[in-house]
Amino acid sequence: MSNRLFQGIIHQMKDAIDRTIGVVDNTGTVICCSDLGRIGETGFTEFKDEISSFEPKVIGSRTFIAIGMQLHPDAAVFVDGDDEAAANYARLIAVSLNNIKQYYDEKYDRSNFIKNVILDNILPGDIYLKTRELGFNNEVSRCVLLIRTVERSDVSINEAVSKLFPDKTKDLVININEFDIALVKEIRSGNDIRDLEKLARSIVDSLHTEYYVNSIIGIGSIVTGIKDLPRSFKEAQIALEVGKVFDTEKTIVTYENLGIARLIYQLPTTLCEMFLREIFKKGSIVGLDHETLFTIQKFFENNLNVSETSRKLFVHRNTLVYRLEKIKKLTGLDLREFDDAIVFKVALMVKKYLDAKPVKY
Repeated sequence: MSNRLFQGIIHQMKDAIDRTIGVVDNTGTVICCSDLGRIGETGFTEFKDEISSFEPKVIGSRTFIAIGMQLHPDAAVFVDGDDEAAANYARLIAVSLNNIKQYYDEKYDRSNFIKNVILDNILPGDIYLKTRELGFNNEVSRCVLLIRTVERSDVSINEAVSKLFPDKTKDLVININEFDIALVKEIRSGNDIRDLEKLARSIVDSLHTEYYVNSIIGIGSIVTGIKDLPRSFKEAQIALEVGKVFDTEKTIVTYENLGIARLIYQLPTTLCEMFLREIFKKGSIVGLDHETLFTIQKFFENNLNVSETSRKLFVHRNTLVYRLEKIKKLTGLDLREFDDAIVFKVALMVKKYLDAKPVKY
């Protein structure tokens, strides 16, 4: 519990209460006080034996009342004086500090709990009990959006994203590491992945325009129940890694839209290398120059249409046919044939995957 929160309340009350007021911890040390010069004093050792008293108790010339949990109080309020007014002041201050402490602890516990859940740092059997204890609705749908900053920044991305999602009862912003922030978003009925992509776009735009921070976002699947959040989180991680290999221009990558790239990412590298050797028996894909690879890319983008591709490349149709024949001679694959085109497309993606050596989750 941050002493700053207690000190803030005490500071606001000092003008309304004509007494010295403060808080001591369970060692008898003053941790905050309306008289700043007394913070750090350790002359309250006589209070240590009375720390469990949740009713005003007069010790010496001061009135104390414990705050925190019933069985294990964390601290106690003190008010100078031993009269009824001092007792009433102590009660009022204790109520205020208990409320602020409960809010702070609840917020911290909820975020910490969800962080442990998505990182698989909590036993499955404990998830259900903790979910009920912290008041989570286990019936609603949620999704994890993993926000990754491209470079180091002096801006606190956690705070920046938290400002965009102030309702902590529904959405939690969790710091994962120096570059990654996880947004656990509650999903309204009727919303789908396209709505989440729009939301992600607004986050990327806000971080860029307001804080000059470039970011990319991976979106996991929508899940129901707290126990499935780790899956959504891992999917968001995979989306970012796969996007880094196959969709380098995208700033929003959705796991559900990865297509065949997701399959390739999950294959062992030895199997990928074997696949390339078997496909390109006549010649290596490495032998294709930049112009040829660009031609192949445009040919795929135009759905294997020779006329449309030649028009987009500003070349004669016969020139394109000549290039395709050259590719066939070199690799043994005729890209005008649908089956050969599929094999070649997959081979290009596999080669790109092997060159990138992405991190596996």
